Amino acid sequence: MISTCLPEYFVVPSSLADQDLKTFSHSFVGRRMPVWSWSHSNGSALVRVAVIKDVLQQRKIDQRICNAVTKSHPQRSDVYKSDLDKTLPNIQEIQAAFVKLKQLCVNEPFEETEEKWLSSLEGTRWLEYVRMFLKHSAELVYMLESKRVSVVLQEEEGRDLSCIIASLVQVMLDPYFRTITGFQSLIQKEWVMAGYQFLDRCNHLKRSEKEAPLFLLFLDATWQLLEQHPAAFEFSETYLAVLGDSTHISLFGTFLFNSPHQRVKQSTEFAISKNIQLGDEKGLRFPSVWDWSLQFTAKDRTLFHNPSYVGKSMPCVQNGSVKPFKRTKKTYSSTLRGPPAPAENGLPRDPAPLARRSSLVLRGRPAAARPAGARDPDGVERFLGEWRARPADPHGVLLPPLSGAHVRLWKLRYLRWVPEAQIARGGAVTALHRLSLLADEVDALSRTLRQPGAGPERGRLYFRARGPHDAPATPDFLSSSFPFSPVGNLCRRSILGTPLSKFLSGARIWLSTETLAGED
Repeated sequence: MISTCLPEYFVVPSSLADQDLKTFSHSFVGRRMPVWSWSHSNGSALVRVAVIKDVLQQRKIDQRICNAVTKSHPQRSDVYKSDLDKTLPNIQEIQAAFVKLKQLCVNEPFEETEEKWLSSLEGTRWLEYVRMFLKHSAELVYMLESKRVSVVLQEEEGRDLSCIIASLVQVMLDPYFRTITGFQSLIQKEWVMAGYQFLDRCNHLKRSEKEAPLFLLFLDATWQLLEQHPAAFEFSETYLAVLGDSTHISLFGTFLFNSPHQRVKQSTEFAISKNIQLGDEKGLRFPSVWDWSLQFTAKDRTLFHNPSYVGKSMPCVQNGSVKPFKRTKKTYSSTLRGPPAPAENGLPRDPAPLARRSSLVLRGRPAAARPAGARDPDGVERFLGEWRARPADPHGVLLPPLSGAHVRLWKLRYLRWVPEAQIARGGAVTALHRLSLLADEVDALSRTLRQPGAGPERGRLYFRARGPHDAPATPDFLSSSFPFSPVGNLCRRSILGTPLSKFLSGARIWLSTETLAGED
């Protein structure tokens, strides 16, 4: 085994021989060799690597690794290296920001901070850090998509900040990772198997000095993308919130250890000490967090589905038979001069801007040529501008707006236990309720067209339409914190969350032991 914090099997550039891996591995922090994460259809690749600690051999090894990544590219393009330790806030800064955010949202009395709440929120710097991670991920999307060069993510140990960036880049570029199954496989690949230190970062043993909410920051950044592009994600914000809560449930082995090797080693030692027979198993088998039926009923799990999600195809009926409906490309603007450039993943291949009628286009002196792997700030801005000017494609590339108005506080995650922040029968859940009813009616109509005379089936959404003539009144139990906090709940809860089923089981108002203990 090359490194105890890497999975048993991982992908490296094919030009690196086994002897090279054994020789070079001692020079990397944690012996974490360059590991492949994802490949673009144009041949560019996303690679993660730790810092080279051998100063004398640093330049030689670095050149060898870059050459290996270059040889793996069909066009032998240059490599763009992103030093995350110099570009992004460090782990201590992220932890400090989260402590301030938790203090603001949970511990401080809301009535005492209401007047200066927004300035206090800005002072935590949490949203600033979320914006920084989204911005850097978008810049790397530009390198992979437009510049068509491979990207190497480098940080001290290669298992913290690179987990966030590698995951966000793939969510922005690959629509598969915006489905429930794809998102779970992404977390399993880039976090669990890649050796993210869940045991220390989540402080499961309550004695770690390495605690940092990096996984929560990734979920927050994903929620920002979900809010900005709701039709592109199969899962809902409830799913993201529950996933964040599950990292603090120590019953599941998924988010319990620092690496797969630690899981096998420590669980085997425990089994031997308790005389538990393992057989052919490598360590004890823990329940997987991905088996959501262990925590929630089938009815509860329908809240994980986003009613705004647009699938790749829709069924339609022609001459009595069901055929897949494919959306056709249209010319969306008659003010464009000439036909639009051919698109790939919803983006123009030719970066030249399209001129509009009655507009004056000044062509200046061409800029000096840059190496393929060099950072181009003007190119990034042009790339973002051209992307925003085109029709939205939920199955193409997603890029985040990064202004202050677009990066917002994830209220369902951080304010769900603050009674003063709840809106009875109001908030975003009212739109979710109406949209779910409409989507359920569409699903029911589609089933009727496919199988005339068939009985009703279990829907994929929590809210079901009773009939076409029923008025869609907002249920009394809905609040802006649904489904986590019922109307009238006056107990202050921890920011870590509570099981979803406590409310969905039917209780509208429930008292915690904390509330009962405070009564005379």
